[in-house]
Amino acid sequence: MNDTLSEALNEQMNFEFFSAHVYTAMAGYCSAESLDGFANFFLVQAEEERFHGMKIYKYLNDRGIHVHLTGMEDPRNNYGSVLEVFEHAYAHEMIVTRRIYHLSDLALNDREHATMQFLKWFIDEQVEEEAMFDSIINKLKRIEKDSNAFFMMDNEFAQRTFTPPAGA
Repeated sequence: MNDTLSEALNEQMNFEFFSAHVYTAMAGYCSAESLDGFANFFLVQAEEERFHGMKIYKYLNDRGIHVHLTGMEDPRNNYGSVLEVFEHAYAHEMIVTRRIYHLSDLALNDREHATMQFLKWFIDEQVEEEAMFDSIINKLKRIEKDSNAFFMMDNEFAQRTFTPPAGA
């Protein structure tokens, strides 16, 4: 693997850890609003992002590449509504998708087949992530004025847990 690709994978690993930081901050906002189910949703999302970062960490180590951790910027901590939080999360996931596509392009250009195969899992994951956030945003827009539906959604998210995907 060439240096450009290995450095880009290292950057993505750090971005996945930053994503966990972003989602933990979103959970903090939801907790401050006494929306514990929504907070749980984002805490689970943060776990998932750490899992993604560690997946890249392990891949780099398996390929004999020295992992470099970096510092991270402060995440956004304040929002005007839960809908705004989810819209920000969706925009963040679209950035992640563009970054994964860039990594895939680098791997393809270098004919780095092992990395291309490794990144396929992340491409599939991003399709799911974007679809999930888009669906939640649409639901939040529909129930905006229905406090009972909002309460039910908060309760539903309180049940969310993270289970690492089989074979991941």
